[in-house]
Amino acid sequence: MRLTEIKELLKAEVITGDNRLDDEFEQVCGADLMSDVLAFATPGTILLTGLTNVQSVITAHVAEVGAIVYVRGKRPDEEAVKLARQKNLPLLASPLTMFEACGRLYKQGLKSGGSIAK
Repeated sequence: MRLTEIKELLKAEVITGDNRLDDEFEQVCGADLMSDVLAFATPGTILLTGLTNVQSVITAHVAEVGAIVYVRGKRPDEEAVKLARQKNLPLLASPLTMFEACGRLYKQGLKSGGSIAK
């Protein structure tokens, strides 16, 4: 699914990454614990999170996440936006809860972008 379609589905605003709206995504991962993202996220996935500080962008970069969607009406702080621009990482902001955002993406065929802990 293209990022522009995800934007519309999640009623999201693009904060950074207007140039990447045609990027394709097949997986999504929802997490507020960045340690979970580092441990379980699949490279190239979309990260849904409510953590809005620069750590979310650093973690996404290290985990090779393809885009971040901030949920629950939250918006990233200026330091996170600046770093995302430097890393060419799309950031979006959605008014939806994480549960609803994940559900909408799952319903449209996106798969889990995280391995399961054993």
